[in-house]
Amino acid sequence: MLKILNPIVIFSLLAIPLFGQQQARQMTLEDAIQYALTESIKIKNARIEIADAEQQIIERRAIGIPQLNGNVSYTRYLEVPRQPLPEGFNIFGIFGQALAVDLYGLLSEDTQMAVDQAFGGSNGAASSEGIAFFLPNNFTAAITLDAMVFDGSYFVALKAAREYRKYTVQEFATKEREVRNAVIEAYLPVLLLQQNIGLLDKNIANLEKLLFETRELYKAGFAEQLDVDRQDLSLANLTVERENLLRQSEVALANLKYAIGYPLNEPLIVADSLETLIADATEEALVSEVDLQRRPEYQLLSQAVLMNELNIRLNKAGYLPALRAFGNVQQQYQGQSLSEGFWAPSSYVGLNLSVPIFDGLNKKAKIQRAQLDLELARNQQKDIGRAIQLEVKNARTNYFNASKRLDSQQKNLGLAERIYNTAQVKYREGVGSSLETTQAEQSLYATQSNYIQALYDLLLAKARLDMALGN
Repeated sequence: MLKILNPIVIFSLLAIPLFGQQQARQMTLEDAIQYALTESIKIKNARIEIADAEQQIIERRAIGIPQLNGNVSYTRYLEVPRQPLPEGFNIFGIFGQALAVDLYGLLSEDTQMAVDQAFGGSNGAASSEGIAFFLPNNFTAAITLDAMVFDGSYFVALKAAREYRKYTVQEFATKEREVRNAVIEAYLPVLLLQQNIGLLDKNIANLEKLLFETRELYKAGFAEQLDVDRQDLSLANLTVERENLLRQSEVALANLKYAIGYPLNEPLIVADSLETLIADATEEALVSEVDLQRRPEYQLLSQAVLMNELNIRLNKAGYLPALRAFGNVQQQYQGQSLSEGFWAPSSYVGLNLSVPIFDGLNKKAKIQRAQLDLELARNQQKDIGRAIQLEVKNARTNYFNASKRLDSQQKNLGLAERIYNTAQVKYREGVGSSLETTQAEQSLYATQSNYIQALYDLLLAKARLDMALGN
């Protein structure tokens, strides 16, 4: 039995680390954007606001729907309340003795009992304790109907609620754009750092090979110790720079995870490269007229203007009268006990007209404030329109400059590589100095860094141009 269990236990112990490892997820730029549009807290909150706006429409609409309410109550008088009557008051004296006796005979036994209790017997004389209008047990069941017939502010308020939902939809589009832009701004630095690290790895490998050759030449007496020291220093500098870039890359990757709503403690790999994302801007993007409606921020302010106009109409509707209809049907039970008593049904319908006469200029002040809010919203819309025009103009200029800079750096990179290769060949053949090789090497590193930076700047300029145009 132990021989059978031991391999199983050993396999289980070995398998624990394997199952515990998390598989790194790879994401392109578009994958990261789509992930953020699902997991970002901003997007989730914007969806909640849309759902809340939909419930506000239902809430507003419910005001105009007839309201039906039921009510049931039971009261047990431990001591029945009585009303005092004038001394010598006789109910038979009011109706006449003969008529009162006839009416008394038509009453039910419970009612006769109540009259006897109230007036001290069938002679109609009030007792000294007063008259009681209730029996000990009282039960009431009622249904009440309340309906709006006319209210000038109702339909305006309902339309305002629907327009507010459109506003939240526009705001959702604005949040989507903000999240998309934030992901791009966080994704590109990761690529820049990783490409710089890859370039440093390549340069370190080349320098290690050259250092090995120099050391062999030094051992053979064809190189100086100074040559070895220079290359040792260059290699040490590249190693330190690589370590710094690795730490910066970790920070940039953490920022990307936060921007897309990805768990910070789970591994993530960016699958794109700067070269694969390069795409030239279209001629339309560089010279066409700016369409302000493509920007969700501008549409959001357009919706805000409309809602402020509705707010003015809503406050003006407060001067109109409001008419409501109501009705009630109820059954009331009274008796000495729950089994011996009588039911008293009742019902009524009616109308209630409310006419505003004077409110201390309250509605007038609200209308004035709503008009000021409308003017403010219009000014904000004009201002953001001008800001979008300026943003597009600057983005086009920056893209043009970044494109020219990349072309220049690409030519410089080719020239620096030729100079570096020539310096290495001359050094190996003994017709060049190590100082010349070191200078060519430093020039190549600087040119490579400038080229990658120009590539990054062009990608960022293209992304910001698309953002400015609302693409």
